[in-house]
Amino acid sequence: MINIKFRKLTQTAHIPQKMTEHSSGFDLYADVDELIVQPKDVAFISTGISLEIPQGYEAQVRPRSGLAVKHKIGVLNSPGTIDADYRGEVKVILFNFGNESFVVTRNMRIAQMVFAKVEHAELEESTSLEETERNDGGFGHTG
Repeated sequence: MINIKFRKLTQTAHIPQKMTEHSSGFDLYADVDELIVQPKDVAFISTGISLEIPQGYEAQVRPRSGLAVKHKIGVLNSPGTIDADYRGEVKVILFNFGNESFVVTRNMRIAQMVFAKVEHAELEESTSLEETERNDGGFGHTG
């Protein structure tokens, strides 16, 4: 288990919560006055919190399945990444995939945040790469 420090940036910010004991993600809550996301439009939603994530980890911001199924609301850059060295406000890019306006209100659960270990890698330039059975077979190459 890792410990993540967070800071409330506003008096109205809601602390991220796991809704069940074994939930993978913490629900993120909107810290906005009423805001309308029009069909096929994007909104940048404040959460009113910032994080201190340990080196070697990231937070991934993912859609909530209930909002996706019931309202066709998703996270546009899913999963969004919050890097360990970022200390700014956590914001969520919501997209309305539906045909009806969606109203976001203060303390509405808008996304979930999952913490994951990140392997740090160094890129090494090479003039050739080891061949594989797949090689450069791309999208749809297996039928």
